[in-house]
Amino acid sequence: MDVAAALIDDRGTVRRWSGAAARLLGLPAGTVCGRSAAQLFTDTGSPDDTLPDGGERALLRDAHGQGVAVRCRLLPLRGTAHRLLIAVPDDRTGESEGQAALVSALLAPERTGDAARDTGLCVLHSDFTAADLLRLPPEEHALRLPSESHTLRLPPESHARTAPDPCGPAPDQPFSVTAVRTTDGGGRPPGVTVLLTDATAQWHAARRLRVRHRAAVGIGLSLDVRRTAQDVADVLVPEFGDLAAVDLAESVLAGDEPSKALGAGDPHLLRVAVRGADGWPAGLLRPGEAFPELPDRPDIRNLQEGRTVITDRAQLERVMGGTPTGMKLVPENGRSLAVAPLYARGLVLGIIGVWRTDDHEPFDELDADLMTEIAAHAALSIDNARRYHREHHAAVTLQQRLLPAAATSTPALDAVGRYLPAAGGAEIGGDWFDVLPLPSLRVGVAVGDVRGHGLHAAATMGRLRTAVQTLGDLELPPDELLTRLDELVTRLAAEASPAERDTVGATCLVALYDPVTQRCTFASAGHPPPVVVTPDGTAHPVPVRPGPPLGVGGLPFETTSVQLVPGSWLALYTDGLLSGHDGDGDAEVDRLALRLAGLHRSGSPLKEAVDALTSERERQPAADDTALLLARIRPLRPDAVAEWEFPADPASVADARAAASAKLAEWGLELLDFAVELIVSELVTNAVRYAGGPVGLRLIHDTVLYCEVSDPSNTQPRLRRAALGDEGGRGLFLVAQLSSRWGSRYGQSGKTIWAELETTPT
Repeated sequence: MDVAAALIDDRGTVRRWSGAAARLLGLPAGTVCGRSAAQLFTDTGSPDDTLPDGGERALLRDAHGQGVAVRCRLLPLRGTAHRLLIAVPDDRTGESEGQAALVSALLAPERTGDAARDTGLCVLHSDFTAADLLRLPPEEHALRLPSESHTLRLPPESHARTAPDPCGPAPDQPFSVTAVRTTDGGGRPPGVTVLLTDATAQWHAARRLRVRHRAAVGIGLSLDVRRTAQDVADVLVPEFGDLAAVDLAESVLAGDEPSKALGAGDPHLLRVAVRGADGWPAGLLRPGEAFPELPDRPDIRNLQEGRTVITDRAQLERVMGGTPTGMKLVPENGRSLAVAPLYARGLVLGIIGVWRTDDHEPFDELDADLMTEIAAHAALSIDNARRYHREHHAAVTLQQRLLPAAATSTPALDAVGRYLPAAGGAEIGGDWFDVLPLPSLRVGVAVGDVRGHGLHAAATMGRLRTAVQTLGDLELPPDELLTRLDELVTRLAAEASPAERDTVGATCLVALYDPVTQRCTFASAGHPPPVVVTPDGTAHPVPVRPGPPLGVGGLPFETTSVQLVPGSWLALYTDGLLSGHDGDGDAEVDRLALRLAGLHRSGSPLKEAVDALTSERERQPAADDTALLLARIRPLRPDAVAEWEFPADPASVADARAAASAKLAEWGLELLDFAVELIVSELVTNAVRYAGGPVGLRLIHDTVLYCEVSDPSNTQPRLRRAALGDEGGRGLFLVAQLSSRWGSRYGQSGKTIWAELETTPT
């Protein structure tokens, strides 16, 4: 609703007449300006000093001489003899009271000043409040408005300018400006009246709102405790304060709950994050330094209870007792300090301290409320990061314990493995690799990928890796080993809840390399094919015939054998390494083979080759984790193997002993002659007696000595203790006593019993 207004000079003459007044009474400004204000009222002809005031009812004379009931107020304008007459229709009293109160509040002397300007916009006069708001010395009161305003292109009533931007630096005095074009009796604009209103409260409110918004969108974006603490400091400076620091308990940084509450004798706070509007002062406590002990005082107890404490430099110096460490908390130009506890889930995780320096306004209660709100939000974010760090550390530790060593060296090959976590916060999964040294210098390698991510996948991976090692020790061929693994995964799926059964599964590739025959046998359960790089630098995927993934069941697994000459590379990997975007898995495998060939030709060591293959994947983590195992085939000594074949004749036992003894002498292993002769005698005798011929004898000499006897029988040899009267049954017992370990394995037909002996005396 419009409020009629008139500007009355010290003689009671109307000098200005508002458009709302002209509409209310039907009298234009040219008719009213220059007349006595008392003539506007029908029920008074008294001097102007008795004009209606204080909101009483009065009658104004309209253009037809009729009375218009109004409520009036007469407001003095500070710094001048002029007064402002405000009138509203009496039938809208409720609204008029609010409007009049609003105008009265806006024109309050402590909030408002005014300045009159001529048509050139030079200051004609201004009251003290306006000059104070503008911070103008007396000689500059004729300051001109911006040049673009000289044309007086203003709205008929007013032009308003808001307070300074709360995002910018704090002004000396925030204010809003309203410029009102004035008209004289002839309807001409003689100038402009400018009203200046104190906008300090609005400016601070806008600034607090901005800080609150920045805290809402800027804190809690990370699950790293230190990063979250730094985000808190960055939000508070420079909008809320000039210096900010976040101090946390050491146990929080480790992912544990704080061991003590804040208070006397608690030395466990560390400075974690700082931020200064102009850099961090050299003398103040820096990140990584221990926070001094907090005295047992009432304000410290307020922090324990989750309340924000406001103090100043002098009081803080008294509290800290002037100690050198304590003074590292007080900046030289510090003026006001707000300290809020990081209180979440009943725990005090640390504190936030914010300083305002120099002549900036000290913190007030509204600032304390905002600080408490931000600290509560920050505390929950830091506690979430702490809890994530604890659980993530436990999961990563579990997975690291489940994975083998990164580098493995056996007489048959050298291998380097690498595991890379997935992106998107998963960071642990079910990919794994393994190298299994087996008897007779053979070695098994495996790589697998459990479906899904997280602790469940890591735990399943651990169970599968344990099963692979156990089945590998049984010296099962790769296809049979995968069959046993498939049965295990099927049982695991049956044990899972119905909602999780579809998530239990894995792919796996198993390879068995025999350095004596230089043949490598592969079997795959839905896994990408391995890549072989020959010594001449030619790389190609091995055409394995993959079976279904583990846990599907119903189909057999097939084997593929290739010849691997010494110096070749063998690469086993999971599909996380195939990071192409075209969805063509075969093309990605071919690209991987080309990269492997280039690295092999350049003479790169295994570790450098693994780093090169995973560097891009490490810089740009994919949605799936990755395992890579790269092995180099090692050659055996040319005379490392000696083989014989004997008929199923008792006389063959003596021939076998003699052949073995001669070979030991050739290798310089005469100290093992007695034990080897006895082992050969017992094993060949059993083969001739129970299995028939032909009987094979093989000695393999490397870091240890292997003695192998083969026969066409598939009967499982069993170790038993013979009674005193038994004539036999002591052969395998003697073999077990004379060797460091022994065992048997089965081929397409027949079996091989082997015994391992140390070549260096213990």
